[in-house]
Amino acid sequence: MSASSADRNLALEIVRVTEAAALAAGRYMGLGQREAARQAAVEAIHVLFSTVQMNGVVVLGGGTPGGVPKVSPGERVGTGDGPELDVAVDPIEGTRLLAQGRANALSVVAAADAGSMYRPNGGWYMEKIAVGPEARGAIDLTASVEDNLRAIAQSKKKDLDDLTIVVLDRPRHASLIADIRATGARIRLITDGDVAGAIMTGVADTGIDALFGTGGTEEGVMAACALKCLGGAIQGRLVSLDLDGNVIPADGEDAGRVFNTDDLVSSDNVFFAATGITNGDLLQGVRYHGAGARTESFSMRTRSGTFRTVIAHHRWDKLMQISQIAYDHR
Repeated sequence: MSASSADRNLALEIVRVTEAAALAAGRYMGLGQREAARQAAVEAIHVLFSTVQMNGVVVLGGGTPGGVPKVSPGERVGTGDGPELDVAVDPIEGTRLLAQGRANALSVVAAADAGSMYRPNGGWYMEKIAVGPEARGAIDLTASVEDNLRAIAQSKKKDLDDLTIVVLDRPRHASLIADIRATGARIRLITDGDVAGAIMTGVADTGIDALFGTGGTEEGVMAACALKCLGGAIQGRLVSLDLDGNVIPADGEDAGRVFNTDDLVSSDNVFFAATGITNGDLLQGVRYHGAGARTESFSMRTRSGTFRTVIAHHRWDKLMQISQIAYDHR
């Protein structure tokens, strides 16, 4: 198989992985069982990854503290044949969203050429600004919130009060929220899921113009993969949180460094897939019925610039004959 044919197949192969995780995890929507949901998603991901023709190494595993199951960094995934890739996985982006039955829980996988993804050291957070293609050259993390918003508005040919900015609803963002409000721009507060928030900036018809705020560093790398496929941009800077949850500068080798999209994922051969677990702004969640389920996903890659929406109908009577995953709990 040529490298180009392997590339063409890989994006949709990865969608099968996120579909499996979403089908397994979606059974736990609203049940408050975060660890059980993640365990189901992780098991499904391991099963489906074993069928993908690639030689992948997990760089980012989307795990959370406290012994919650995860796909571990350093794991090898795929058949061992095919392209050598860095892989980033979040079996459930928004475990609390899923546990509470809230919107925008996703299963996410990104892949890129080996050695191209930034690998964060330590438990750093990341201060971020993310935008879609129209504003990709307008952001500057070292500038003020107002200056960034004015530049974004100008790039998108909008007034400031036309903009809608996604911000994680956290006490640490009180000053940021005040600065945004002072410009007249509107704010969409989200409880979790800043990968989804970043992707919204690059997808038409979501109504989201930018994401601002401090969240996970791993999520920043995953968002960079998606935005690179979409033609958007992200800038990030490593920070830490003090005991009161306030943002303070990071120390060490990368202290003060502003990472751009290419710093977070340098390859021009990036694949990204996500499947909705709960209904959201980007994707509909898993819909179960007696004979099977329906999923909605998207798949994209940088080289082609193709963005696919994949609606799949899964039949238990067929799927359970070939799958090791107990999708049908009856």
